[in-house]
Amino acid sequence: MEEGLKDWYLKSGEEVLTELHTTKEGLSSEEAAALLARKGENVLSEGRKKSTLQVFAEQFKDLLVIILIAAAVISMLSGNTESTVVIVAVIILNAILGTVQHEKAQKSLASLKSLSSPTAKVIRDGQKIEVDSRKVVPGDILLLEAGDMVAADGRILNNYSLQVNESSLTGESTNVDKDNSMLEEEAPLADRTNMVYSGSLVTYGRAVVVITGTGMNTEIGKIASLMSETKEKKTPLQSSMDQFSSRLAMVIMVICALVFLLSLYREMPLLDSLMFAVALAVAAIPEALSSIVTIVQAMGTQRMAKEHAIIKDLKAVESLGCVSVICSDKTGTLTQNKMTVQEVYIDGKTIKPEELDISSQLHRYLIYDAVLTNDSAIVEGKGIGDPTEFALLEMTGKVNVSHHYLRDLMHRLEELPFDSDRKLMSTKYHLHGVPTVLTKGAVDVLLDRMTHIRTSEGVRELTPKDREEILHQNQRFSENGLRVLGFAYKEVDKDHVLSLNSENGFTFLGLISMVDPPREESKEAVSDAKRAGIRPVMITGDHKITATAIAKQIGIFEEGDLAVTGAELDAMSDEELDRNITKTSVYARVSPENKIRIVDAWQRRGNIVSMTGDGVNDAPALKKADIGVAMGITGTEVSKDAASMILSDDNFATIIKAVANGRNVYRNIKNAIQFLLSGNTAGILSVLYTSVMALPVPFAPVHLLFINLLTDSLPAIAIGMEPAEHDLLEEKPRDPKEGILTREFLLKLLLQGALIAAGTMTAFHVGLKTGSSATASTMAFCTLTLSRLFHGFNCRSKYSIFKIGFSTNWYSLGAFLAGVVLLSLVMFVPLLSRLFSVTALNGSQIAIIYGLAVIPTILIQMAKVIKNKNE
Repeated sequence: MEEGLKDWYLKSGEEVLTELHTTKEGLSSEEAAALLARKGENVLSEGRKKSTLQVFAEQFKDLLVIILIAAAVISMLSGNTESTVVIVAVIILNAILGTVQHEKAQKSLASLKSLSSPTAKVIRDGQKIEVDSRKVVPGDILLLEAGDMVAADGRILNNYSLQVNESSLTGESTNVDKDNSMLEEEAPLADRTNMVYSGSLVTYGRAVVVITGTGMNTEIGKIASLMSETKEKKTPLQSSMDQFSSRLAMVIMVICALVFLLSLYREMPLLDSLMFAVALAVAAIPEALSSIVTIVQAMGTQRMAKEHAIIKDLKAVESLGCVSVICSDKTGTLTQNKMTVQEVYIDGKTIKPEELDISSQLHRYLIYDAVLTNDSAIVEGKGIGDPTEFALLEMTGKVNVSHHYLRDLMHRLEELPFDSDRKLMSTKYHLHGVPTVLTKGAVDVLLDRMTHIRTSEGVRELTPKDREEILHQNQRFSENGLRVLGFAYKEVDKDHVLSLNSENGFTFLGLISMVDPPREESKEAVSDAKRAGIRPVMITGDHKITATAIAKQIGIFEEGDLAVTGAELDAMSDEELDRNITKTSVYARVSPENKIRIVDAWQRRGNIVSMTGDGVNDAPALKKADIGVAMGITGTEVSKDAASMILSDDNFATIIKAVANGRNVYRNIKNAIQFLLSGNTAGILSVLYTSVMALPVPFAPVHLLFINLLTDSLPAIAIGMEPAEHDLLEEKPRDPKEGILTREFLLKLLLQGALIAAGTMTAFHVGLKTGSSATASTMAFCTLTLSRLFHGFNCRSKYSIFKIGFSTNWYSLGAFLAGVVLLSLVMFVPLLSRLFSVTALNGSQIAIIYGLAVIPTILIQMAKVIKNKNE
């Protein structure tokens, strides 16, 4: 049996440690490196992918390619060798480009996956450190707590109320209670309570685990080995564009058939009639459209990744442009997530943290409580764990108390981990030889469980006056935007077993207030959001007063707004919530159910909602929201798994940047589609005009292939690189139900296409009068190509080129010049002229081409200038 899949659950913890040549102090860095080299990274082998040859072959299945192959056959039968060579070359080039794009997409996806790869907390060299989960090896000591995704299979050594969701392996949706006892007989996977498995989620408690198997040598690895490949779904925009292209192709095929029959009726030779029909088909189908949409989206996701917004799901790029409500967590997103202790309330007085005196037993007990009901660590100056907890450790450093020394001196006997429902954490230690329960938590919850108070004069009963003073001090701290934790203890019998019932009858020690100041950029980001028509809403587990104070500082909470607690929300009916939803800016002390209800209420109003979160309890709301945003630094693996976007800097301002990017990506895609389709409309109208007027075919198929696949692609990509306009965030969020091809959009396509077609057909008539049909075809081809190159400047923005400037997008200038160079090579290099069926033109004919090509752009720009002045 493979090492990772041994019956580890039938062995004791000590036996497992011995067999894996490790201890509870963990492996050394050298041992871990050697094992990693021998065992390989902790990753699953991907399913069998299509070979490059398979991908290449699949490029020929497309309807467009079949039409092009038909065009090549017809050209060959008509004796047009040069045209046949060009069409075949274009087909092969298109297949190569499609294959290269597929390979690049795979690499891009892999790089984005690596940006959001999970981490694991392990003990190495006796120290708690955080490593990339791919680097864990058998024998590593893994530390698990609520919110973690289990990085590898492992045997539990120490268990502290651990509960794990193993639905990804067993299909059972309920959480599984774990323990560290040895099982006596073989058991199915779901009953191996002393094991944790890769891919499962820790929903409660904590545990110390020795890793027994990694990568494919895990239970989930067994499942992965049975999978052949996974297909990625197309985004809604890609699907709608594919549907549009296929419908367009079918319409064009019908029109082509009618044109072919009309040509035969006029007694045009069969091959000429076929060439006419094929020319129309090639002119109509936007060959580069699908590729351009994908390229612009890919560039958008890469740009967002550079700005710390990692898009897990491509459809999130499209949805971002429609976001009208952002429900944001406070801690770490709107604030710096750098908690520092400000003041301590103890013995009826408020003091600075550096005034704590270790020689005072009252102060000493508060320090014990702060360090020992604490799972964080500070390693090489970096805090690992909850920011609130390592702020407490930093506080003890100010009075020269080493938390490492205290933890080495006193060992934790039992614990009740913190959870968002109880809002408490309790641990049991021997303090000065007496079994003692230490507790920290929310003041309002803890105060109800206190019976005594400790002062410098000793322990006495808690009076109503004491209670009132504690509440008053808590409120004073909160009103100043400080987060407050209460600390208490109680001495117990040596046989006392720690349970939820233990969290009563406490003796009050003191309050510790901390501040997590708003990020400097938060105020501006909130202002930008409001300017963009986006409603920012704060949802936090903090006290209502604290949350409101921070919300006021950064501009979320304004005069007349409401702040609502989770309890108040629970008391509201859906009708009441719907009435108050637009007036409520702050939700405090909320539960996971509250978050889902808030998101649902906004969605009922037709809003597209973005929700941020970092904890296990945020995952349902992240799934419910249109755009779930997880925190990359403090976020749990559960929240990252549920989200469609991850903020690698945990910053609210990054969400606003991502929204702007999403709007810009959608706008650029729409502009690129406008450019491609208006140009194709010009080609269709030109061919239809000559067909109806019984004129010669204006374009050879190679002309249209040259335009659609070479000169058009470059400006379209350049349009996709257009930077965001200054007023992009001043526009209202886009209606997600509104498609790209609106009536206004289609009218614009038809008008712009007609202008370009008019110029093209004018050049065609000039060519017919001054030369042969070959000359007329060349003049029409060159005019259409140049007109479309000039038209690229029109499609960059709704504003005139004079307002946005040429230099704001150098790619568009480069694309224009590249297109002109390609056209010049075809016109003036004899070999290329023959290949592309182009005849030599004189100076006056070339001047006419340039004049007619630029006129549509001049007219469109004049119309934009007039419209911009009137707006």
